Amino acid sequence: MSDFEDYHRYQKHLLLPQIGRRGQARLRESAAVVIGCGGLGCTLAVYLVRSGVGRVVLVDRDCVELDNLHRQILFTEEDVVQGRPKAVAAAEHLRRANSEVEIIALVEDVSGDNVEEIVQKGDLVLDGTDNFETRYLLNDACLKHRLPWIYAGVVATTGMVMSIIPGKTPCFRCFLPQPPAPGEVPTCESVGVWGPQVGLIASFQVSEGLKILLGREDDLLAGLATFDIWSGEWEIFSVEKDPDCPACSQGDYEYLRKGLLRMTTLCGQEAIQVLPQQKRQLDLAALAKRLQTQGKVTVNDYLVRLQMPPYEFYVFQDGRAIVKGTTEEKTARRLLAKYIGL
Repeated sequence: MSDFEDYHRYQKHLLLPQIGRRGQARLRESAAVVIGCGGLGCTLAVYLVRSGVGRVVLVDRDCVELDNLHRQILFTEEDVVQGRPKAVAAAEHLRRANSEVEIIALVEDVSGDNVEEIVQKGDLVLDGTDNFETRYLLNDACLKHRLPWIYAGVVATTGMVMSIIPGKTPCFRCFLPQPPAPGEVPTCESVGVWGPQVGLIASFQVSEGLKILLGREDDLLAGLATFDIWSGEWEIFSVEKDPDCPACSQGDYEYLRKGLLRMTTLCGQEAIQVLPQQKRQLDLAALAKRLQTQGKVTVNDYLVRLQMPPYEFYVFQDGRAIVKGTTEEKTARRLLAKYIGL
């Protein structure tokens, strides 16, 4: 891109004293990793790419579903029909907005096996996940590799944001020492989520992230910021650094040691994800051909989808599978063994 085109694309940034030409150049030399391309992740990715961050890595394990569209602003009905992986669909839409940004799509589940490799692809990690397990894993990996990351969560009409800078701020375990017990906190599945609230929280989150990439950490919101777009209420809570925190004070990264469960229920869906004991490269074309007699089969470069009401199966190239239509782990295992052979 010429200097003329560059000036006009980012003109409104260049006018801001907080950014200017030096700041915009700094964004171009930066890289950010977005973990999860759902409601939060879509908005995060939009602003990172449109703001001119040089490299944006999008990571997501799932495919676009119809009930995503009310809040996940990058996707279309055609993405649903094609069963496209979220990371791939998001990347393709975003490349049309800013061809100068390198956008990398990873159709992967973040686990103890790959989290350290993934977070090191950026200078900043942004949380667009839907479960606490992955957040504790991200916390450990980012602390270990001294990478800033920003936690965010949304449920119903409320949401929260917290920036975590290793060595400077409290970490996620200082805020929440242990994961909540199942059923202890509301989820999008149990109480729903207000679409505009997702955009609000993601906007605060990506704004904090851009401050970090610009080297303006002193301007970050201090503590845990909570917002409710419906009521208009907002507050910033102080979070104290725990001198006995196993992660940031003692350097004990137990979630990296333990990894994640091999089987998990997906937030907001009647679905079970099953991870293979060992990653492998499946022949998707051969699998699709074998499944033709079982139901409607769709195949692309990333996965095979089998629609067999009331169930639906997604089998990814690395052997990971999602079974939709059940929340019972035993049922998911049985169905995969019976129809997919996993």
